[in-house]
Amino acid sequence: LQKLIHLLQATDDPLIQEQALITLSNSAAFSVNQDIIRNLDGLSVIGGILSNCTPKVKEKALNALNNLSMNSKNQEEIQVFITQVCGTVESAPLNSDVQLAGLRLLTNMSVTSDYHQKMVNSIPCFLRLLSEGTERTQIQVLKVLVNLSANPLMTRHLLRAQV
Repeated sequence: LQKLIHLLQATDDPLIQEQALITLSNSAAFSVNQDIIRNLDGLSVIGGILSNCTPKVKEKALNALNNLSMNSKNQEEIQVFITQVCGTVESAPLNSDVQLAGLRLLTNMSVTSDYHQKMVNSIPCFLRLLSEGTERTQIQVLKVLVNLSANPLMTRHLLRAQV
């Protein structure tokens, strides 16, 4: 895991980055690896890749963070990327793999109300995706919106959102 994280830091080759991210994502299926990746500063390394212009690399980084977000300590570190992930969801092509990967990560990050406030500005985008997206996109957006709606502090934001 340490070598994969160092490899991500050392290379600009999108194919190598993509494969390393897939391996880290698969490794994150095991909770012990989630802790190891966090302790090796892997979350910030993977989060740094979110600004990558290559859609496949960005998608794989989002998938890796999504798998790593199943751990509350990891969520504490991943939450710094929520605004960036929301921006990615808004700017990604409609129904793209990048957009869906971002929505899946936001779904996991919105299971508890801890980070809802960081998603408030994206509510209009979520509602637009609900009306314009394909069924896969709509289902993923609905999961985020259901999580947000479980928080009474979000009611006003949800009902006042300009669509």
